[in-house]
Amino acid sequence: MSTPVQAPERVEITCADGTVLAGHFVTAAPGVDTGRPLPVLVCPATGVRQQFYLRFAAWLAEHGHDVLVFDYRGVGLSLQGPLKTCRATLAEWGQQDQVAALDWLLARTGQPQVLLVGHSAGGQMIGLLPNHDRIARVVGVAASTGWFKGMRPGFRMQANLAFRAFIPLGIRLKGYAPCSRLGLGEDLPAAVATQWGQWCAAGGYATNAVKRQPDRDFHAAVRTPVTVFHATDDDIATPATVADLMRTWPQADKRVVRVSPREHGLKAIGHINWFRSSHQALWPLIGQALRG
Repeated sequence: MSTPVQAPERVEITCADGTVLAGHFVTAAPGVDTGRPLPVLVCPATGVRQQFYLRFAAWLAEHGHDVLVFDYRGVGLSLQGPLKTCRATLAEWGQQDQVAALDWLLARTGQPQVLLVGHSAGGQMIGLLPNHDRIARVVGVAASTGWFKGMRPGFRMQANLAFRAFIPLGIRLKGYAPCSRLGLGEDLPAAVATQWGQWCAAGGYATNAVKRQPDRDFHAAVRTPVTVFHATDDDIATPATVADLMRTWPQADKRVVRVSPREHGLKAIGHINWFRSSHQALWPLIGQALRG
């Protein structure tokens, strides 16, 4: 029987542009007889703080993985100064923040590669990472492009209204996107929310960040195996929006698993609930996908 997992260690991650991110590192529990599994980088969803994933990170550590979770620039513990003065962009979350977090975890653990668990946007930006080949496997949870045209009509109307009216108005009035008032997670830097809406309207998600920038576009080079889970009651990650994401990595070995809440004794999963302690019945699915 393994000893208890140690408390998460607060760490700092310095990006190439000098931005410092806050993260937590969870050390694998000693005594787990599983060899030395690769470390896991947990990349959050848009507007979701790292604390939301700490119980899941502890569960991974109980199964022998070192784990790093972090906040993107402009969110949670990584926000520096007033939100209205933050100039972070969504593209930087991939091109800077995920890149730096991956390098930090490789350096800390001395392992040749890591596993990536990406929740929603966290699993959608590997094509922006020049070090994508250091990722052995991606498990996307509720990961899709969020393409408005791939959503059911009623929810599509709500999303369009939020991103074309309420959020732009909020930015003009407050200087940042008041997403929390719309049930869209944490309030966000203005440029992050603006790009989010633009990418979801256009389809193809992160490919929009590197149009006409072939030297920064790694989508076609990605050969990392990718598994994406999405729930039957998810209004954002639908079969159409997941398929739109998968087409952005033409050379990758891809697998999609659609999960019904009832099959796991749950009333609902939706877009967010995967990582709640109340939904631990789903975590073995993620663990199995990480092991390939």
